[in-house]
Amino acid sequence: MKCPKCTMDVRDDAKFCGSCGFTIVMAEPVVAAPTQPIQPPPVPTAMPPANGAFNFDSDGRGQGSGYSWTIEHQGAFALAVINLAPEQAIAAEAGAMVSMSSNVDLYSEMKGGVFGALKRAVGGESAFVSTFTARGGPGEVTFAPGAPGDVAGIEMRGQSFAVQSSSYLAGDTSLTVDTKFGGAKSFFGGEGLFVLQVSGTGLLLVSSFGAIHRKVLRPGEQYVVDTGHLVAWEAQMQYHLRKASKSGYFRSFLSGEGMVAEFVGPGEILIQTRNLAAFAGLLKPFFPSQGGGGGFSFGS
Repeated sequence: MKCPKCTMDVRDDAKFCGSCGFTIVMAEPVVAAPTQPIQPPPVPTAMPPANGAFNFDSDGRGQGSGYSWTIEHQGAFALAVINLAPEQAIAAEAGAMVSMSSNVDLYSEMKGGVFGALKRAVGGESAFVSTFTARGGPGEVTFAPGAPGDVAGIEMRGQSFAVQSSSYLAGDTSLTVDTKFGGAKSFFGGEGLFVLQVSGTGLLLVSSFGAIHRKVLRPGEQYVVDTGHLVAWEAQMQYHLRKASKSGYFRSFLSGEGMVAEFVGPGEILIQTRNLAAFAGLLKPFFPSQGGGGGFSFGS
């Protein structure tokens, strides 16, 4: 190295310059701080959505025991198309059929005998259940609800669901469909005295007035649904029917709400986004009165 004063060459370890006598101060070696690896910023982890009990096929199609199914025109005017293998069958609510192949045999019966038919009739359903069977080859049958709305295909896996009677459309013939007492208050709520309990493994087709909204409840979570918006729920869920307002029947009447179902989780509920009875009420002022005094008169 060189002397800082006279620039003469000196040894690297010299403490002073032999030429000019300048004292050389040795600088402390700079030790580089250990480099810390750069950590990427933590990625916020979103809570995974709770998996509900209702197994919807994302693309609106699937396979069953001896048949395949597709839901077309999903939204306001959905249509369920069932393609049956030879000698295979599908069950449906009476009146749900839209079209079928000429070789499909339709057979209607009173399921559960006279008492079962009576329960179904009181619950707002048809007393008869229709079975469609492809004879001599494959066949097609299509189903749709009476009101505008959606249709959902649920693949049941040894489960049991409670279904509003007007929402049941069709299902695998192996499913057990029974009518259960829904509580006396349900009659006054305008939803019929009975609900359907569907159990087993296979396809279940349900319909809705409007779209279907899924609500999953955590254990102990309470949730209130207007009875006119219920489609289906897990059969083991605890619920009770009550007036919409806890302040009294008069306040419930003023609110425009009727009976509601208060559920307690865990479990999943299917809710329709529109209420058919409320919609009918909106249309009522536009129809002539039954007494003949309303409506338009164009003369003769």
